Amino acid sequence: MLTIYGVYRSRASRNYWMAEELGIEFKSVPVIQAWRLDNPLAKDAPINTMSPEFVAINPMGLIPAIKDGDFVMHESLAINLYLARKYGGPLAGKTVEEGGSLIMWTTFAATTLEPHTIKVVLTYDHGKENSEAGQAVITAACRSLKRPLDVLEQHLDGRDYIVGDGFTAADINLAEVLRYVQSEKMLFDHRPNLKAWIDRCQSRAGYKAMQATRMQEAE
Repeated sequence: MLTIYGVYRSRASRNYWMAEELGIEFKSVPVIQAWRLDNPLAKDAPINTMSPEFVAINPMGLIPAIKDGDFVMHESLAINLYLARKYGGPLAGKTVEEGGSLIMWTTFAATTLEPHTIKVVLTYDHGKENSEAGQAVITAACRSLKRPLDVLEQHLDGRDYIVGDGFTAADINLAEVLRYVQSEKMLFDHRPNLKAWIDRCQSRAGYKAMQATRMQEAE
């Protein structure tokens, strides 16, 4: 059985969404971020990213991680590519070329988008979005996203999904990275193809199931 280590209010959300899309049985092991605890190494501390039993799974001490049989893996976006290839059929792409495109767009999400989108969501998480410093961070991040989002807008012209003619792991990986900046509505309202695509992705039953559980977790 697939085991996902993490919480829904983390990058593990990507893997929970993928598992829902695949319709496979999985076990969720809640592992919270150590920074949420006063003493993450206390004997009575809940399992967290500094707990020895979790560090044995992911020596980096970061969530998420998975265990699929005897196979252990971390890095959320790569996990989704693995799950799609093992269980996903069309979610992994229909051809070698589509598989290559999945890798390309996932790398694009990780290296071109997320360094900027994460700054926006962390500004909100820390309650600084209305401060002068917070607004400066958000403005700079949105400026850095202009060109890559324009590339996506053009790519999605006449397309419903990122790769091929159907929903794939690339859509999950990109949509989850871009969810971090959905607070900045002008990024999407000014790009109708991008907005229609992310709305299409987030209308799926798998996304809604993931979000329903995510909203039940403590912030």
